[in-house]
Amino acid sequence: MTSLESARSVINWKHTALEAAKEADPKEACGLLLLIKGKKKYWPCENIAKYPEQMFQISPIDYARAEERGEILGIVHSHPISAPEPSEADKVAASKGKIPWYIVNPRMEKWSTYNPSGVYISPLLSRPWVWAVQDCWTLARDWYKQEGLELRDWERPNDPEHFIKAPMFDGAYEATGFRLLKDEKLMKGDLLLMSIGSPGLNHCAVYLGDGNVLHHLQNRLSCRDCYGDWLQSSTGKKLRHENSKAIWGTG
Repeated sequence: MTSLESARSVINWKHTALEAAKEADPKEACGLLLLIKGKKKYWPCENIAKYPEQMFQISPIDYARAEERGEILGIVHSHPISAPEPSEADKVAASKGKIPWYIVNPRMEKWSTYNPSGVYISPLLSRPWVWAVQDCWTLARDWYKQEGLELRDWERPNDPEHFIKAPMFDGAYEATGFRLLKDEKLMKGDLLLMSIGSPGLNHCAVYLGDGNVLHHLQNRLSCRDCYGDWLQSSTGKKLRHENSKAIWGTG
């Protein structure tokens, strides 16, 4: 392919993606950049996110069909309102793969490209909430990772409402290396399982010591919070990891 043909290929797929983004506005459009028989093509995908005006989630069915048609070169999605720059959630999600992300604002008709380079971890405080990308369990895992403890990332259902009805925490903490505390005093690094607006344990927080916790409530920014009456009354289980003594001197 000559340089002129390559430039035309970029113009063609970006034009197609831009039109799809305009049609989806105010929802986020999403799709894939494919290489099919030597030519770059935009492959539109269904956005199955619970809140498509705020985020995107590519349909697994569409993704699988795209893989059958050609080589996936990149992820494409739109920011209908904000600038076409990667959000913190975009950077986290992109870092799980090795291909570029292309972002377009359909109203401004401007593009940006983000090339991930290794694992990206957002600042622990004031990060926006994005289901399965930056939520309470993501925050807990990131905190533990900074402390030297790598925890499993459990797969969430597509819809957070399904998680509220059937939370994963209660049946998963033992497999993640935690044990249930009985009458022991809370120590730094303990994990608290809570019921927030649900009868099940659908939220977690990390105990930081000195009466403070780190947590990330739905549709709020992550924060350091006082472990006061409301959070204490919402706590259903208190857990301690099997490696706590080696890391924090508690166990």
